[in-house]
Amino acid sequence: MLAYLPNNPKTIIDIGCGAGAFAEALKNKTKAETWGIEYMDKEAQVAATKLDKVFSGPCEDYLDELPDKYFDVIYFNDVLEHLTYPDTVLEKIKHKLTKNGVVISSIPNIRYHNTFMRLVFKKDWIYNDHGVMDKTHLRWFTRKSIQRMYKQLGYTVLQHEGINKSKSIKPWLYNIPVLFTHLDIRYPQYATVASFKR
Repeated sequence: MLAYLPNNPKTIIDIGCGAGAFAEALKNKTKAETWGIEYMDKEAQVAATKLDKVFSGPCEDYLDELPDKYFDVIYFNDVLEHLTYPDTVLEKIKHKLTKNGVVISSIPNIRYHNTFMRLVFKKDWIYNDHGVMDKTHLRWFTRKSIQRMYKQLGYTVLQHEGINKSKSIKPWLYNIPVLFTHLDIRYPQYATVASFKR
């Protein structure tokens, strides 16, 4: 997700920052003031030793405390799918962006070929400890629904692409009958960069 970082941000917040490893990498790369929010208190305490400011607890509890028009970059790395109301969080967080600020997210793709084919052909819906079907996910998304969520909230989607492409030949084989019109099933996640102009 570092590839989507814009040039010379001055302020960054990583929502769902864990122990702060990714946010620390952002801070070291940019020298920006870097904040974090982390649900797990133990992880948040570790992150607090690395970042400028860290909140411990659900991100929804702190959105109103964040300064308006302050952050050049707001990251959600595999976070929005864990929230009860991700659209409400994105609605509130857009007011925390600077004029040219961006929200950057990675979100699992429920149409990823392993998940999709299990549902279609095996008629099964199995939760796992990690990945697209992580048992802690509360929401599921596709390439189209991610874009729609951002656009309906007034964001402009600047970049939207699949990441961590499968190396398996299966997605290509599955696409033969549909003339390769479903190649989104190659990607377990979609990365999105979006801005909000007032």
